[in-house]
Amino acid sequence: MDPEQIEHVRRFNRAVTGRLGVLGDDYLGRGRPWGESRLLFEIGVGGAEVRALRARLGLDSGYLSRLLRSLEAKGLVMCKPSPDDARVRRATLTRKGLREWQALDEQSQDAASRLIAPLGAAQRERLLAAMGEVERLLRAGAVEIAPADPAGRDARACIDAYLDELRHRFDDGFDPSRSPSAEPAELVPPAGLFLLAQLDGEPVGCGALKAGGDGIGEIKRMWVASSVRGLGVAQRLLDALEAHAAAWGLQALRLDTNRTLVEARALYLRNGYREIAAYNDNPYADHWFEKRLGEGVIRNG
Repeated sequence: MDPEQIEHVRRFNRAVTGRLGVLGDDYLGRGRPWGESRLLFEIGVGGAEVRALRARLGLDSGYLSRLLRSLEAKGLVMCKPSPDDARVRRATLTRKGLREWQALDEQSQDAASRLIAPLGAAQRERLLAAMGEVERLLRAGAVEIAPADPAGRDARACIDAYLDELRHRFDDGFDPSRSPSAEPAELVPPAGLFLLAQLDGEPVGCGALKAGGDGIGEIKRMWVASSVRGLGVAQRLLDALEAHAAAWGLQALRLDTNRTLVEARALYLRNGYREIAAYNDNPYADHWFEKRLGEGVIRNG
């Protein structure tokens, strides 16, 4: 990584933390540090599971426990087993905590107003646009992609969402029993691979690979949640699948797709996949693609 880029990031971090006032022990004049205030805000009026808070805020369990104990000692939070699953702890705000949350929300809005008030109209627009871009790119960088069990809960959630989307988008609906198989047993090594994309501990995308005995693999189950589309998740999934396929010694990758999935076709075309004659009898396929691994691809941007 370029040292100048690293220094730029560090300088940005210092400027932001200093300007937002998160370095002291009295954030927004509420008598507690920023960490406790942020946790209180994230618990919110509806409460939250502790494991969800840990994933969302990127905190280790020990530090999160200390923050929760501090808020409990101040009478702001209660932590109890979830009524749906006694193994899961849930944090909720007390009446005092709800009043504090409201005050924190109002003062946070005031602080945001003070941040942009000195700027002219054009400067505000530039700052807000830059904030939006920074937020988008930080979210993109926080997405984690790793192999997963295709029969696991998160994988099944992605696959079910993928199949449901196909049913709604295809002109004649979609029945997976009529299309080429992609059962969990076919998507684990050495037969194949299933990749899961997660953001803040929640599944947001998937992609799979079936390894053929003829040196040709097939891409299956490519799906990205609407909440993260535009963050480059599909591209990263495809890159990872291609890397695994090459490491396994596969010479080419194939896939089929429906004419309604214009985004998918665009993704494959810009990554060097070329349209070929039908290689299967999938009744839902209108286009078939292939890419010889090792061929260079030039992408703009």
